[in-house]
Amino acid sequence: MMKIAVASDGNQVTEHFGHCQSFWIYHVEEGKVVKSENIPNPGHRPGFLPNFLSDQGINTVISGGMGGGAVEIFKEKGIEVVIGARGNADDAVRSYLQGNLQTSGSICHEHQHSHECEE
Repeated sequence: MMKIAVASDGNQVTEHFGHCQSFWIYHVEEGKVVKSENIPNPGHRPGFLPNFLSDQGINTVISGGMGGGAVEIFKEKGIEVVIGARGNADDAVRSYLQGNLQTSGSICHEHQHSHECEE
């Protein structure tokens, strides 16, 4: 089974990974979503969320934007990161599973306070 996490505000993919309201977790078998669940964001501390999602067994993370620190930790853990997604979380996962969603955004670096971008 594959698990995909989408950083979300409501049902929408968020632009700010570390500050999202929650994560939609999609359980995928044979290319199809068999279950989805929503878990609240447990808090934004540097390095915490990548480790938290890794502990949940996540294989892929989808978000609108993400800080370079988080991207590096995910890479170290062998978790795929897709940034630049937008719109409905269900649609983003469907596009990803169809091979139509690839990283198109940039690593977050445009905030006034640089610590906001570092996960």
